[in-house]
Amino acid sequence: MSVQVLLSYQFEQHKLLGTQICQEILKTIIKIGFSESEIGMLPEFEKAEFTLIKDPYTADENLVGYWYDQHKQRVGNIQFLSDGSFYAEYDIVKPHPTKKQWFVEAVSAWGKGGHIKTEPKLLPALH
Repeated sequence: MSVQVLLSYQFEQHKLLGTQICQEILKTIIKIGFSESEIGMLPEFEKAEFTLIKDPYTADENLVGYWYDQHKQRVGNIQFLSDGSFYAEYDIVKPHPTKKQWFVEAVSAWGKGGHIKTEPKLLPALH
């Protein structure tokens, strides 16, 4: 099977879950207190640039997508592993909107199958 066919197959196989993961990341962003307009570009599964990366442990081809901003700077990624688990991270890089002692670096999502967990990655704010 060609790489392009395998990439297309894996994209379609993970599209529904990937869309759900992006929705959960967005819910977490909003729950933190940011509006959609404050974030700018939002994580959308179809807008990621996808490739296959060989897992050094299993030798399986894993689907990995990267989100880029308008300046072509990477702002997030989503990865589906051959064991059915996934990991995603989307950069926020803004002061927390309601808790001034925190800086929101990113929102992470992980899980397996339909079980999706998310959390913000917080750093102490510099004053």
